[in-house]
Amino acid sequence: MIDRSHLKIIHALAEHGSLTAAANALFVTQPALSHQIRYLEQKLGIALWEREGRSIRLTQAGELLLSTARQVLPVLEKTENTFKAYAEGKQGLLKIGVECHPCYEWLKTILSEYLLKQPKVDVDIVQKFQFSGIEGLQNHHIDCLITPDKVVHEGLVYSELFDYELVLLVSEMHVLSEQSFIPADRLSDELLMTFPVSQERLDVFTQFLMPAGVAPQHKTIQSLDIMVQMVSLNRGVTVLPDWLAKQYCKQLPTSVVKLGKNGLLKTLFAVMRDGEQSIPYMAEFLRMGKNTKLVVD
Repeated sequence: MIDRSHLKIIHALAEHGSLTAAANALFVTQPALSHQIRYLEQKLGIALWEREGRSIRLTQAGELLLSTARQVLPVLEKTENTFKAYAEGKQGLLKIGVECHPCYEWLKTILSEYLLKQPKVDVDIVQKFQFSGIEGLQNHHIDCLITPDKVVHEGLVYSELFDYELVLLVSEMHVLSEQSFIPADRLSDELLMTFPVSQERLDVFTQFLMPAGVAPQHKTIQSLDIMVQMVSLNRGVTVLPDWLAKQYCKQLPTSVVKLGKNGLLKTLFAVMRDGEQSIPYMAEFLRMGKNTKLVVD
């Protein structure tokens, strides 16, 4: 009963606020658009919009149809683009979600080369979710999620990019800089600076501090550069991936210390919807991600 053209019509009406503007956006005449709306209303047996002067207002039924349009149209568009990508080996837009700040720093290391190799592909980076990254994938709001957390979900495929180690970054003036590794209780009197993420989602808490019953002073900072500057001035300590921490050690008077004798080892993953990892432009992104060598010495 309801087809894609009807969804596009209600979306255009809500987006542009008048019949004339909506008709122009849909490349039809205003009488033709009015006829299509009346036909749809007759089929549904309910009014979808009302006039308010020169503008229009959606009825409750119209708002419901608009909600459906906003959910369905992006999925249909994404599906068509995916079919086109299979056929042509290219894609117009690759939406990549990143769930952690270091994930974004890593992404920057391969993005330029990827865009050079895929000149017909645009990339959009989504850093802040109103939903989880997994929900973003499942709802087709993003195409690939970069995350250090592996949680199995039906229909999603995790590809390992590379292994790394979380390390403590301290000032060269800090007494801990002389240690090759530290137990968790050595952080009990320290100011630990992290990104503004709940402790339940921070590995240093869940895998290192909480199991040992250690609760250091905790401060959140949005900017990575400011956080590291604070560390270099001996105003606190932070935890970063080894490859990122050692980059800062070359720029600022800082040192890295292993967390525990065996270290805190992690893996970075790229998550995609099952079946899409073989699309040429997606496969190239995975190939580059796995082959990127990050210097940690």
